Amino acid sequence: MEQTAEVGFREPEPARRRWLIATATAGGVGCVVTLVPFVEYFEPSARARALGAPVTVDIQALKEREVVTKRSPDMLAQIPKCDALVADPQSRHPYSLPLPKYCRNEFRARASRPGILVVTAVCTHLGCTPLARLRPGPQPGLPDDWPGGFFCPCHGSTYDLAGRVFKDKPAPQNLDVPRFMFSHPDVLIIGKDEQGEA
Repeated sequence: MEQTAEVGFREPEPARRRWLIATATAGGVGCVVTLVPFVEYFEPSARARALGAPVTVDIQALKEREVVTKRSPDMLAQIPKCDALVADPQSRHPYSLPLPKYCRNEFRARASRPGILVVTAVCTHLGCTPLARLRPGPQPGLPDDWPGGFFCPCHGSTYDLAGRVFKDKPAPQNLDVPRFMFSHPDVLIIGKDEQGEA
């Protein structure tokens, strides 16, 4: 003869039910009280929030070939020569920022100031900082016919004088061009343009 056992749910006694509800409520309140300091801890500091604010740069004393880059006429003439060598000459595939409409030209700059290049110094491969190697010609780690531009020392990605990545490099896209404007002929604001803050 086969025996079967029934397993069923038993309703807890009223005193035990009140104790379970009180314990669960106290535990929930304790979790909230414990989490509040952690949530506040993860809030960005005032300094961190300020890092995302527009940056004002006085470019009056900027000399050619300095980084904050003021490109010389020779440097500007070199840019179209690199079109066949770069992966995305017209910057149709942005990295993390859309290319501002006013920079959709061969120099990736404002038409009124083609010598002023504004790019984000973050390699589009793994986020290292590319170094300015503006002088053309042979240099350590660069080809002998180097036209001038930017070199990422982490994995060897190279960018031309307009921040466009050369073909067959680890970096998949051109350097980002942030929104920017001139508030005065010698004052550049990065992170803001006529449309407002980025």
